[in-house]
Amino acid sequence: MLRRMRLASVSVGQHGGHVQWGLLLLLSILVTLPLELLHLPAALLLGPMIAAILVAAGEASVRVPQLPFILAQGVIGALIARSLSPSILGEMIHDWPLLLATAFSVILAANGLGYLLARQQILPGTTAIWGSSPGAATAQVLMAAAYGGDMRLVAFMQYLRIVLVAGFASAVARIWLPPAATAAAAIDWFPPVAWLPLTETLAVGWGCVLIAQRLRMPAGALLLPLIVAAILQGMGVLTIELPPWLLAVSYALVGWSIGLHFTRPILVHAGRVLPKVLLSILSLMAICGLFAAILTFAAGIDPLTAYLATSPGGADSIAIIAVSSRVDVPFIMALQTARFLLVVVTGPSVSRFVVRRMGILKEQM
Repeated sequence: MLRRMRLASVSVGQHGGHVQWGLLLLLSILVTLPLELLHLPAALLLGPMIAAILVAAGEASVRVPQLPFILAQGVIGALIARSLSPSILGEMIHDWPLLLATAFSVILAANGLGYLLARQQILPGTTAIWGSSPGAATAQVLMAAAYGGDMRLVAFMQYLRIVLVAGFASAVARIWLPPAATAAAAIDWFPPVAWLPLTETLAVGWGCVLIAQRLRMPAGALLLPLIVAAILQGMGVLTIELPPWLLAVSYALVGWSIGLHFTRPILVHAGRVLPKVLLSILSLMAICGLFAAILTFAAGIDPLTAYLATSPGGADSIAIIAVSSRVDVPFIMALQTARFLLVVVTGPSVSRFVVRRMGILKEQM
């Protein structure tokens, strides 16, 4: 097996860039299609990322150019902004004490587990924190790279948790609901496009990306389009239009950029820490289940709503489950959104704190 892997590595590495890109595209399609048929969350990003990891393990030399990569981040920032609808913001204002308390509790639990991973030297400090952050997986991966974390290991942790959380949340929902109620809707890849709103969306998103690059803002290619587009949408000035095919291309560019940076030593390290990372993820899921139980008994929220609201990550998959269930969808999305915003705002500070703290611990040792 190892000999065949070495031979495959040489064959991939020796081919030119056009052949490598062709192989990457073909593998991305072959990996993504089954994931889409299984309705796996983030399949459009996971498929290209897995394909890129396979190509990178074969010593491929191709890389995603910087400009397409940051423009893809601008599209994803606008996508996140679109989810911040006025109804969700209204729910956040109405229930802000409960939402903040629950969101902070989940974040503290996740950061605590990340700190343990860093302190036991299972993963580097910043990587452990960004990888353990509950929610906004793509944002965490992109921000980790801007703040000194290992984007590859953060992606490994974040998307592994997404798969586990989404799978378990689907199973929990099926206990309460008949199977037909949780069936996923088919995606219309080429719906009619509102070209003026699309042009305005791209102008805002890509314009903010270029400004962020000019100002050298950390993670600005994602955060500045998110903030500006959300404000303009809330003011009624901008209608965010993002057709599925554009999102697929953007996710593929981000997935390729992450996956092509994987090396064999990184893959070996990921396999070595997998059991402990799995234990950390399952622990966080159990803690969030406890928080859901507290919401049920203390605040009178129905169990399924409470569980979906506190699930640590995979907000898009949680949204799909929620909208097809008899639950309080605005409350679920308000809590998921509040936690996302808090994670994005507090992530850099927590990362810097852990770096300083780990430095003190190393000096004492």
